[in-house]
Amino acid sequence: MDAQGRGRADDIDPADQWVLNPNTGEYELRLPPSPPQSGVPSPRRPPASDAAPPARGRTQAPGRPRPETPGRTVPPSRRRRGAPEEPLPGRRGRRPAKKAAKGKKALLWTGGAMAFVLVAGAGAAYFYIEHLNDNIASVSDDGASTGGFQKDKAINILLIGTDKRTGKGNESYGDSGSVGHADTTILLHVSKDRSNATALSIPRDLIVDVPDCPTTQEDGSQKIIPGTPQARFNTSLGQDGRTPSCTMRTVTELTGVKPDNFMVADFNAVKTLTSAVGGVEVCLGKDIDDPDSHLKLSKGTHTIEGEQALAFVRTRHAVGFGGDLSRIGLQQQFLSALMRKLKSNDTLTSPSKMLDLAEAGTKALTVDSQLDTIGKLKDLGLELGKLDTKNLTFTTTPVIDNPTEKVKSTVVLNESTAPQVFDMIKNDVSFTAVKQQKKKEAASVAARLKGTKAPASEVRVRILNGGADPGSAQETLSWLQVEEGVTKSENAGNAPAELAKTTLEYAPDQADQARRLADIMGLPGSAMKPGESVENAQGVPAMTLTLGKDFKGAGTSLTAPSKAPEGVDKSTADKVECAE
Repeated sequence: MDAQGRGRADDIDPADQWVLNPNTGEYELRLPPSPPQSGVPSPRRPPASDAAPPARGRTQAPGRPRPETPGRTVPPSRRRRGAPEEPLPGRRGRRPAKKAAKGKKALLWTGGAMAFVLVAGAGAAYFYIEHLNDNIASVSDDGASTGGFQKDKAINILLIGTDKRTGKGNESYGDSGSVGHADTTILLHVSKDRSNATALSIPRDLIVDVPDCPTTQEDGSQKIIPGTPQARFNTSLGQDGRTPSCTMRTVTELTGVKPDNFMVADFNAVKTLTSAVGGVEVCLGKDIDDPDSHLKLSKGTHTIEGEQALAFVRTRHAVGFGGDLSRIGLQQQFLSALMRKLKSNDTLTSPSKMLDLAEAGTKALTVDSQLDTIGKLKDLGLELGKLDTKNLTFTTTPVIDNPTEKVKSTVVLNESTAPQVFDMIKNDVSFTAVKQQKKKEAASVAARLKGTKAPASEVRVRILNGGADPGSAQETLSWLQVEEGVTKSENAGNAPAELAKTTLEYAPDQADQARRLADIMGLPGSAMKPGESVENAQGVPAMTLTLGKDFKGAGTSLTAPSKAPEGVDKSTADKVECAE
């Protein structure tokens, strides 16, 4: 008899068989052993008064059999790695405590648009651990990632939907000859403090330079697939044997943001997951009849799932300008609606529904080799679950029509706004006004820039290279002395350790010098570190400027943008929008 059946034979709710393992901090399935099959009756147990003290945890009240879940077929459970071979007889642990705000764990995207939900489904339903692990397909990140997300840092996940016709019933979708291009791509950035997130869509027809990509082959060997300059972004996957790690490298080249992990979903993700939650409500500002996507809906609100949901996220000719950018906007509206459904409905508090979501999600998901177990997906889901939907912003990479084309079919970066959007993500700046941000701390940091400024000729500073490009200290020294009049500056060589951010340390009586140098170099208040002075080569007190990995070159400001540039479209997941 399987694990679930064995529990139910005694009218025991399977949820009551989860025991907190103090060594791992996670709940594990522990079952009482089956009684031995013997023809000789075993001795009766001694009276309760002579028995050992009862085991801690919930017990079943006499005469109150626990309800079963009818019609639920559950694969046999396997012993978790590290779990004891045989639990103590008769011992059951407490039911896992109810998690707060489970709906918030629903961060989502798919086979054009769903890997977000896959995170939620896989992260929350950790019951089936071994069975779900078998569902997950993974491929190597080929060294293109940071090595995986970390709980104490900002998170960047690359979500990819392919146009390959895999899965039952998908023969009529996408390109019949496609090798599986990056049809829909989102860079999901989650802030370090988990108070906000940005989902940045990257148009498939954006012209980019696809770099050389070291790629692991099926036999385990390595092959470098040559890059392609001025190519469509979607060719970073599938073309010439490129894997998701090549899309990851292309995104890094494009945005300057190195993803921690990637997730790839197929067409089935939209169909199975929307059905698992009972459909998603969408709003249309006009009638839509698109023969290409097979979507036919009237103006107003509709609940869609399965094939109809897939048609919705794939339609483009009937909305907006009829192109890929219009479809991106439609998909973002769909994802926002899906998140609201998960949050408002009882799906994430129902074990049976969560098992359906987890089963569907893990089967439709391919992840990188750093994210290849349900435990890792659960950890990621719990981090994403700390977000509030009103602080998740959907936006699209700023682009313009390709000026070299007479018949417009591709787009190029809008150089006046795209760099600012990328910088906001790199510097962990929210696209929304997050109330939880520490206003007092921000005001204190900003105050360091306010006050009198010493003349440039009176600024004494030693310059160290703490992670910037080689030669940056000398380049900065020359620029300060020749162009900015900071003649009392010197190159002090390399710093003892590398820094992620450029810093300027100064003594209290050097604050006016620090403000002048910050003004010249475009340093933010956060780069200014009140501390101590050091002696320069002449034995005179001087400040210490350490150029970190974020240093962009002499004369280039390090102050991150504080808000999105004008004209950048953005929406938040908590608001209902109707497709036009």
